[in-house]
Amino acid sequence: MSFHVVTGAGPTGTATALRLAGEGERVRLVTRRGNGPEHPGIERVAADATDADALTALVEGAHALINCAAPQYHRWLTEFPPLAAALLTTAVRTGAGYVMLGNVYGYGPVAGPLTEDLPAAPTSRKGTLRAALWADALAAHEAGRARVTEVRASDFVGRGATSLFAITVVPAVVAGEPVGYPADLDAAHSWSYVGDVAATLVAAARNETSWGRAWHVPSTSEASPRELAGRLAEAAGAPEPALTEVSRAAPARSGNEILAEVEEMGYLYDRPLLLDSTATRETLGVAATPLETVVEESVRALRP
Repeated sequence: MSFHVVTGAGPTGTATALRLAGEGERVRLVTRRGNGPEHPGIERVAADATDADALTALVEGAHALINCAAPQYHRWLTEFPPLAAALLTTAVRTGAGYVMLGNVYGYGPVAGPLTEDLPAAPTSRKGTLRAALWADALAAHEAGRARVTEVRASDFVGRGATSLFAITVVPAVVAGEPVGYPADLDAAHSWSYVGDVAATLVAAARNETSWGRAWHVPSTSEASPRELAGRLAEAAGAPEPALTEVSRAAPARSGNEILAEVEEMGYLYDRPLLLDSTATRETLGVAATPLETVVEESVRALRP
C-alpha cells in the first residue's frame, strides 16, 4: 500500500481519491473545508493548498501529489498562479511525483487531431496561463528538481461534470427543454468522462515512464454535440432535443460571470476537436469507458 495526496474534492478529485482508496491505497484528500467522500482509506484534511509550507507537511512521504484543485473559472488568471506555485514547490521539497490535471487550452486552435507533442500556441488568456503553468513545471523536471506530468482532458461528461455542455445542455435535454449551445452542433468532439480522467491520473502517478511529458485522457466518444444530446434524450426517454446553435457571446449575456469567460474559448467548439490518446492507451493502459455507460450515468444523476 502506497500513500497519495489528492488536492481538490470536485468531481475529478473525488473520483481519483475513491479509485485509489478502492484499490487499497492510502489517500490524503486536501481541500479548504476538509470535505470529500467518506471512505476508510481516505483521510480528509482541511488546508489551504496555496500555502506551500502547510502542503509540504501534508505531502511528506507520499508517492505522488495529484492536483485536481482549481479556482473558479472566472478567477483563473489571479488565483491559479499562486496555487500552481505552491503545488510545484511542494513537489520539489518532498520528492513526490507531481501529476497535474490540465486541459487542451495551451495548444490553441489546431487543424486535425491533437497530439501531446504539439507545441504550445495559445490564443486566449486562459490558454496562455495553462501553457505557462506546464512550462514552469516541465522546467523543474528538466532541471532535476521534480518529477512532473500533466494529464490533459477535453470537455468533461459524466456525473458531476462541470463542462459547458454538462452544465447547460445535459440537464435541459434530460428535462425535455430547449437549449442553446455556442458550437458547431455537427462537429466531431472528444469528450472526457470523469472516471476516465481519474483513471489516467492514477495510471500516470504509478508509471515511472510518465514523468516529463503530457498524456491525453482517452475519449469516451467523438460524437458531435447534436449526436451526444440525442443519445442523452433517448436514454432519458425525453423528446428529441431542441438544441440550437447560438453565438459565442450568448453565454456572457446570461449575466453569469463564469459563463462570461467561455467566449474566448469559442474556437474549441466551432470546429472538430479530437484528442489522440494512443500513447495513453498503449503506455498507461487506460481505455475509454463506453459512451452508453456514461450516458446512462449522466441521466441517473439528474433523476430525483
